[in-house]
Amino acid sequence: MKDEMKTPVHMGIGGEAIPVGVMAALPPGSKVFGTYRNHSLFLACGGSLEQFFAELYGRLPGPGKGKSGSMHLASPEHGLLLTSAVVGTTIPLALGAAFAEQYRGSGGVSATFFGDGATEEGVFWESLNFARLRGLRVLFVCEDNDLAIHTPAKDRRGYRSLPDAARALGIRAESCEGVDAAEVARTARTLVAAMQAEGRPALIHLPYVRFLEHVGPNEDWKAGYRPRPSDAELRRWDPIARFEARLLSEGVAQAELDAVRAEVRAAVEKAASAMLKAPFAGPEELWTDVYA
Repeated sequence: MKDEMKTPVHMGIGGEAIPVGVMAALPPGSKVFGTYRNHSLFLACGGSLEQFFAELYGRLPGPGKGKSGSMHLASPEHGLLLTSAVVGTTIPLALGAAFAEQYRGSGGVSATFFGDGATEEGVFWESLNFARLRGLRVLFVCEDNDLAIHTPAKDRRGYRSLPDAARALGIRAESCEGVDAAEVARTARTLVAAMQAEGRPALIHLPYVRFLEHVGPNEDWKAGYRPRPSDAELRRWDPIARFEARLLSEGVAQAELDAVRAEVRAAVEKAASAMLKAPFAGPEELWTDVYA
């Protein structure tokens, strides 16, 4: 709200359980690729909170030295090789990573996260087909908020079910609510185990609700392209509230959750404050990390 971040920021509020659950299911050493709505993915992979804020503030300590911005976060040391603002472009890159693992005989797994809007790109279907044809261990992760920016699925899709379409290609596919981190992790583990045993790709379809506007920190219920859910519906679609309720039902004390929340808030405020004071990249950085 203070206009201190000059990069377009696509908030992931409402979708946090998806990368958390999937990353909990992937084996160590997995190669991961994502989209511009990548904050939760970067942090779930193990990316530094300080680097996260540095990149959003355009500062030198960021993973892209402040030059990449919010939409291109990466943490190769943690397996997150690339995220991109161009819809669908990281899907075939995950195939390349899986093909390299197959070629080396290492048995590694790659995962590609994409929004449901990417399923209108030809490269998505080409990648599904090629991955099945070559027996590549790729987990396709569809983060389905029923919107391609502002256009709902009913105005975009000629097919009824993404999992059914994937199964028609001989690909294992499952769907579960993308707001339940434990259920996402359980479903993803089942698919990853099958991928490793059978040597073929899998798809996990995860519906969720995007709480904020397409890009920016505001709500957009009044814009008219989607109805505002009731407060009860919003609570049901809130992955943090869902996970807290699960923990409480399993005997975790409210005081423990409050302590975790306070610890996280303190860490966020410390990192954001420190990186807001960090230096910008100098003019010499105009000539580094540039490829032609």
